[in-house]
Amino acid sequence: MDLHMDLPVASSSPTPTPPRETPADATPAPTSESAAAPTFDASEPPPTVDQVKMALRRVKDPDLNLNIIDLGLVYDIAVDDRSVKVDMSLTSPACPSGPQLMGDAERAAKAVPGVADVTVNLVWSPLWSPDRIEPRVRAYLGF
Repeated sequence: MDLHMDLPVASSSPTPTPPRETPADATPAPTSESAAAPTFDASEPPPTVDQVKMALRRVKDPDLNLNIIDLGLVYDIAVDDRSVKVDMSLTSPACPSGPQLMGDAERAAKAVPGVADVTVNLVWSPLWSPDRIEPRVRAYLGF
């Protein structure tokens, strides 16, 4: 997503600066998503559940700065050849970080070598509770 906007800037020069124009034949610059999206390489072996789980450990809840695996937000990881399915939940249905966490989980799983397709499902059954947090992290948090 490009958040760049040409805004008027106060200037001591009497002539306003015209907005930048893009040539009609210009190729759009890659967005951060398309630039970071890995391409599928058929020479890679199919991924394993453990590889996907390790990749998901890099996805952190922005409020707690803890990964979604240790928080118990990932309920299931299934790998069928080169397709990955992740069932995950959120700490609450009103979690403001939900879209970010789900998008980050999808990107992390797609980055695993050998992955061709990723589906992230948001599930609410069973509801998440602090009991799902890894015991060592739960102790760290004081639960």
